[in-house]
Amino acid sequence: MEFYDVLRKRRSVRSYKSDPIPKKSLDNIAEALALAPSACNLQPWSFRLVLNDGIREKICSCYGGKWLAEAPAIIVALANMDECWKRPEGTPIADIDIGIAMEHIVLAATAEGLATCWICAYEMEKMRAALDILPPWKVLAISPLGFANETPQPRTGKSTDAIFKIVP
Repeated sequence: MEFYDVLRKRRSVRSYKSDPIPKKSLDNIAEALALAPSACNLQPWSFRLVLNDGIREKICSCYGGKWLAEAPAIIVALANMDECWKRPEGTPIADIDIGIAMEHIVLAATAEGLATCWICAYEMEKMRAALDILPPWKVLAISPLGFANETPQPRTGKSTDAIFKIVP
């Protein structure tokens, strides 16, 4: 799929088929993740593709959307808060690094004909405990991964003139 077509096609999907995900697609998504930039190229992350039903149930128990359980896989984005780059005043930027990496994943999934829905609407401590994640790691995002069982509406949003300004 051509790059700008991928950008236009990518949507947050909330209904999934149970069909298995092809191994080649998973390999391509993993490669896209490996190509994601991070501050000082530290890559302070670990991404888990959860296929195990028991672990998926634990993840779903931390999020209110029942549709999450439909997807055959859930991606869990973990950030290492000690190993990430920090701003001069000491603020970690793992959220930014994970955001860049997640975007690589969701765009690669779209190019593979798969669907995702970036989720941060869960209690971080509850998710950490459910997955037995210890500091310095934090679960910063999750996403279902699978084939869409719906066709999302076309995206609407602000015009490019409203959100992008050229400052001469």
